[in-house]
Amino acid sequence: MTSHNQGDQTNWDDLRIFLVVARHSNLDIAATFLQQDPTTLGRRIRRLEASIGATLFDRSRRGHLLTNSGEWLLGQVEQIEHIMADIDTSISGEVKKVGGTVRLSVTEAFGNLIVAPSLIDLTSVYPDLRVELVATSGILSVSKREADMAVLLSRPTRGRLKVSKLTDYQLKLYATHEYLAKHGVITNPDQLGQHTLIGYVDDLIYSPSLRYYDEIGPGLTPNLTSSSLLAQAQLAISGSGIVMLPRFVGEQHQELELVLGNEITVTRSFWLAIHEDIFDHARIQAMLKFLNTIALNKSDLLRGAKVPQPSVC
Repeated sequence: MTSHNQGDQTNWDDLRIFLVVARHSNLDIAATFLQQDPTTLGRRIRRLEASIGATLFDRSRRGHLLTNSGEWLLGQVEQIEHIMADIDTSISGEVKKVGGTVRLSVTEAFGNLIVAPSLIDLTSVYPDLRVELVATSGILSVSKREADMAVLLSRPTRGRLKVSKLTDYQLKLYATHEYLAKHGVITNPDQLGQHTLIGYVDDLIYSPSLRYYDEIGPGLTPNLTSSSLLAQAQLAISGSGIVMLPRFVGEQHQELELVLGNEITVTRSFWLAIHEDIFDHARIQAMLKFLNTIALNKSDLLRGAKVPQPSVC
């Protein structure tokens, strides 16, 4: 980092603006969050850069992306934020006071069907906590600070991350009764090649763990595809073919029934990654506990195990 210019002072308001822009990577979104004008935010960021003598963001069509100097400053500012939150808690005496924003990146189906319906349990305990749930077919990078936390399909091996297994989950084959009645009931895996299989668009697969059919039989290739798992489920519900779905998706649709339920089960894992700079922050720990608890509460749907049901927070 370049030393401060003579006579310049960095104030907390500018650092707070930097923090929000860094977390959203978008000036307009940050402006909406802070209820300020984007032009004002841009001017404040430039003033901060002049004050510390370093470029903090690369500006591009993709938004405001942190430079190496920006990455360094983000870590420092987050530590200040953490200390200030501890001071507020100590002064107020509110042990449970948790505030700030947590951006959580999760897979589309897990985010929509497991996390989203349970978030009210978290926000009712911590009303000052803001949650940004990014549930898409593709994961934001925690290492690049695109998200604070991410639920991943495989264990990351690089980056300054705290990583833990969240849960295992099972996938099964599903189809409608009408499809099977029309095309024939399947009694062994060798028959699958004669049916319409639904799966992912091959060149848009963002994780090798999504290539389920490779494990079932050689040469099995879906001929009806979508980048969206939830869209794949709807294709199957319409009677278009047979689909491989997580149990927590397939078993929420009464229209679907198991195909080769006793013969075919694919097991995968969800991994939780958190940037180590913010791991011990109160808002992160609150979200971590929440995710671990709902994974336990939904264990019967995710893994087929029956477990006690603890409270969420």
